Amino acid sequence: MIRSLFTSATGLRAQQLNLDVIANNLANVSTYGFKRSRADFQDLVYQTFREPGSMTGPNAMLPTGGQIGMGVSAGSTTIVNTQGTILTTGSDYDIAIRGEGYFRVLLPDGTLAYTRAGAFNIDGNGRLVTSEGYAVQPEIIIPPNRTGISIGADGQVSVTLPGQPNAQPVGVIQLTTFLNPAGLRAIGGNLFQPTQASGPPQDLNPGTQGAGTLLHRAVEASNVDVVEEMVRMIILQRAYDTNSKVIQAADEMLSTTNNIKR
Repeated sequence: MIRSLFTSATGLRAQQLNLDVIANNLANVSTYGFKRSRADFQDLVYQTFREPGSMTGPNAMLPTGGQIGMGVSAGSTTIVNTQGTILTTGSDYDIAIRGEGYFRVLLPDGTLAYTRAGAFNIDGNGRLVTSEGYAVQPEIIIPPNRTGISIGADGQVSVTLPGQPNAQPVGVIQLTTFLNPAGLRAIGGNLFQPTQASGPPQDLNPGTQGAGTLLHRAVEASNVDVVEEMVRMIILQRAYDTNSKVIQAADEMLSTTNNIKR
């Protein structure tokens, strides 16, 4: 009975973490480029009191043995990198990624970070930047006197200038891919940084070597499905209730045992 108390407690802790993950998903349902996460669980160590296959006689062995699990733990949280819905915005600086890849931006400390959120703008120097002012790499500088801007699916950025009938290229927006994007480390602000698990970054032109393509005047919405998250929350709530009932049952059994009179 004592074992069941601790085993059910591990179930309560695991479902609490699961709820934290779902809460974060729902909180970011309107965050551009956000990728939902899921909690992965694994069973804990087993106590073996009869080893499967052990000999019980000269010509006999146990077909199954006896093992009791000690509960559950949250193994990891995994980012689900499915495509989010493409939303048309009409803004000259919004860019959505269709397919694999991340935009590369320069942080104030000189390191690089990666994002799927393509709601860009320009700063006082005409550089294409994120909402936090981080410049897209390689730098794209938009002339102040431009009268029009276009961004092709291949990342080519062109502007129309006064007195010039043809659009002039000002740079190419690159995408960065990773062998295992689920291994990226989230640092907040829609930004990620590579780890050994993600593999090294590969900087590519859009549409080449598996990199996605770009869609101008659009952004990628979050891939969170509110209905799916609500269903997952109902399931975890029932699991939490069940584990709490096991603790209650074990407590009542211990109380009965303590009240036995000789």
